[in-house]
Amino acid sequence: MNELAQVLLLTTMAGSAIPIGGLLAKVEKISPEWLETEFRHSVIAFGGGVLVSAVALVLVPEGIKELALPWIISAFVLGGLAFWGLETLLDRSKSSMAQLVAMLSDFVPEAVALGAAFATGEGAGMLLAVLIGLQNLPEGFNAYRELDSSSKLKGWKLIACLAACVPLGPLAGWIGYQHLASFPRVVDFIMLFAASGILYLTFQDLAPQAKTENQRAPAIGAVFGFLLGLIGHVLLEG
Repeated sequence: MNELAQVLLLTTMAGSAIPIGGLLAKVEKISPEWLETEFRHSVIAFGGGVLVSAVALVLVPEGIKELALPWIISAFVLGGLAFWGLETLLDRSKSSMAQLVAMLSDFVPEAVALGAAFATGEGAGMLLAVLIGLQNLPEGFNAYRELDSSSKLKGWKLIACLAACVPLGPLAGWIGYQHLASFPRVVDFIMLFAASGILYLTFQDLAPQAKTENQRAPAIGAVFGFLLGLIGHVLLEG
């Protein structure tokens, strides 16, 4: 299998985690109620841990390779401000699609970076693909719950909506592979831009949702999410 085919396959698989997460949210029924609440918060916290590991182990280390400090600072500042502005805009518009848009706003640039990483021979491409898939699973889970409670879409129509997001992954991966591999500094800028936005979303949206009164399992979920990414990093380096 050539590299482009790998990129398309991996980004499709990573994107497929979105509707799979939605399907899990659709069928998930746990009793008693406190255990169901604990499970849902732990899933959200796990996603936060994976997001942080993607930032710490792939996006930031790869993003700083080719960029001078002023560009690194610019990418991080612009990323945070852009994601803050997007969330503010969606909040003011009272859009029921806010969670979905937030999810895609980190999935798409990561897929672009993945495609470029394969084209330039960077070993982080495979690890990034795994982390994207792992983060999309709980994000799809959360997106289904948010949309189910705030939009007219229900059941399988909502799953179909989440599935419609899957092709954005291979499209973004193809763009990164075919058109951005010759511009490593642009790819690095995108990585840091996405990393900053992901950190903003993690602490603004995921962390508060993962907290439950007098419960500590969600924090353990975040630890295990980060640990999973760390294991992948160690195996890659080994």
